[in-house]
Amino acid sequence: LAGRVACVREAHGITAYRNGDYAEALAELRAVRRMTGDDSFTPMMADCERGLGRPERALEVLHGYRPSDPSLRIEATIVAAGARADMGQQEAAMVLLDVPELTSLPAGSERARLQYAYASTLEALGRADEARQWFQRAAESDVDEVTDAAERLT
Repeated sequence: LAGRVACVREAHGITAYRNGDYAEALAELRAVRRMTGDDSFTPMMADCERGLGRPERALEVLHGYRPSDPSLRIEATIVAAGARADMGQQEAAMVLLDVPELTSLPAGSERARLQYAYASTLEALGRADEARQWFQRAAESDVDEVTDAAERLT
């Protein structure tokens, strides 16, 4: 019976996502959304679509998603930019990532991940010097060590 409880499906979906089983994660997180009406897993669901090789579908999942929670907005921004990059639209990814939170957020995983995504996009655009500066900023922001920004610098 536990499998029918929303919190169990949520835990299973998150675990599947972190293990790279994107199809399973997507199914579970969709069920959680149906059961609870909670759309806070929308960025994760969109990232599952990316993981399944469907960046266009990831953007469809995020279309119209306007969370009030700043951390969910950051996550949605990173996923949308990643989907654009997956489609070869590096300039569009850069536009999405060029947000005030790049420098206004306090040090921590959210700012570090956003700066890391920005640096990676700069690197993909061939702007190596700028990318290096942003990887440095990401490494400095990454007090929780959620990125490999420091390693990328070496």
